[in-house]
Amino acid sequence: MNDSKVKSGIIIGIVAYLIWGFLPIYWKLLDNVPSGAVLAHRIIWSFVFMILYILMTKQSSLFIQQCKEIFLNKKVLLTITAASFVISLNWLTFIWAVQHDFVVQTSLGYYINPLISVVLGMFFFKEKLSKAQVFSVVLAGIGVAYLTIDYGTFPWVSFALAITFATYGLFKKIANVSAVFSLAIETLLVTPIALIYLLYTFGIGIGFGHATLSKDIFLLFSGVATAIPLLLFGMAVISIPLSMSGFLQYIAPTLMLFIGVFLYGEAFTTAHIITFSFIWVSLFIYMTSSIRIQKRKGSLIKSRS
Repeated sequence: MNDSKVKSGIIIGIVAYLIWGFLPIYWKLLDNVPSGAVLAHRIIWSFVFMILYILMTKQSSLFIQQCKEIFLNKKVLLTITAASFVISLNWLTFIWAVQHDFVVQTSLGYYINPLISVVLGMFFFKEKLSKAQVFSVVLAGIGVAYLTIDYGTFPWVSFALAITFATYGLFKKIANVSAVFSLAIETLLVTPIALIYLLYTFGIGIGFGHATLSKDIFLLFSGVATAIPLLLFGMAVISIPLSMSGFLQYIAPTLMLFIGVFLYGEAFTTAHIITFSFIWVSLFIYMTSSIRIQKRKGSLIKSRS
């Protein structure tokens, strides 16, 4: 792999995860706008942005061809449709959680997410785990169980985010459609529902003019805030090793944790410290094991060639 491409890929990946990490601040600025309205605008303007991006990059003919292929393939169409509803639920949960002071729980959710993906990989793709990786998943489970017992309340926000995003990844893997076209089609499928919701709830104004001008601008640019990190991630993941991508993904939840605790003053108790410690250790063990397995595979390929 070309060193300059790897370096640029790492920088692009870091920028993508930094944007994701700071997104709670963006949604917090819309805390007096109903979560459903924010979600609807996010869907609509993401679709608009993706169509503009496709037109500007002269991919419209390829996009139309891809749409035809998907709509003729029932399995892929059902998978993409399921993905669109799952990611919409993920976005709604995230927006609601940020607006209602659950930023720390969102952070925990995106720490847990890779481990949920591991479990889904085992069940749906028969992926095998090393003993160290199994141990890491068990450790994460112990950490979450401790928080649940100590608080007496299951951290449903964390698990809703983790499960929906991991399931979204599963559907994307099954559908096997390019990141750009997939996001455009996913938002296309749910945009009519978002428009009907806004028209029914707010009338022809679709939620604009009910807040300050700055709120309207933030709603308008919610699509940009959604699509840009996804596009940057899609560019980065092509150029960097999978292990590096795995490490970079923890930038976002770490930033969310700091934002929740230090910017919004959310509670970070001893129970949180213990739970997050279990999660961090489990992720370190899992990533270390994954890197070792990849190195062994690389060594075997070299020896055979």
